[in-house]
Amino acid sequence: MSEILYVQTDHNMKVTKEKVLLGEIAKLSCGDSDVLARNQVRPVLTLPQGKYGRYVCSASELIQKITREEEHVDVTHIGEPTFVITFEDPKEKNHIWSWTKTIVVGALTFVGTAFSIMTFHTDVDVPRLFGNIYEMVTGSQGSGFGILEISYSIGIGIGVIFYFNHFGKRKLTQDPTPMEVQMRLYEDDVDTTIIEKADRSNKGTQ
Repeated sequence: MSEILYVQTDHNMKVTKEKVLLGEIAKLSCGDSDVLARNQVRPVLTLPQGKYGRYVCSASELIQKITREEEHVDVTHIGEPTFVITFEDPKEKNHIWSWTKTIVVGALTFVGTAFSIMTFHTDVDVPRLFGNIYEMVTGSQGSGFGILEISYSIGIGIGVIFYFNHFGKRKLTQDPTPMEVQMRLYEDDVDTTIIEKADRSNKGTQ
């Protein structure tokens, strides 16, 4: 009876070496430990040396390479039929540069958000609105810095924390934050575009 080797591929896998092993770009499962061990370290792809970037790979090519070497193993594929391999330079992982980019992006986000809030307040004339509400309730004109302004400012901060589901390193719930969702959607769109572009290029050369 033939053993079954399950090969699961994700949308995008990262590698740091030119010689790509099957276990680095796919999750493998098999009842035979020897079959599993052999295929974990099976070379399936060689990327151009020093040419870091994203490459499109087909699951059918992986299956063909496995079946050529494993005559008595049935290969069952699970997951993406075509996926992206991100070839990264391990030397570029600089913590100082990563923190610098984080600080710059954080500062730009803060300034952009503050500018958006200020322009919104200017458009709807929030100070005048609060003044009218204060005068309707108390019968006198407000000073422009009262309970309404203070509670509104605090409310904005609390609202942002609840919306982004994140405060420092802590998350309020286990759900992904809106930023994580958007980043995941962006990554999926990028991978899909790369795959479709490669597919069109292959059709054009045929």
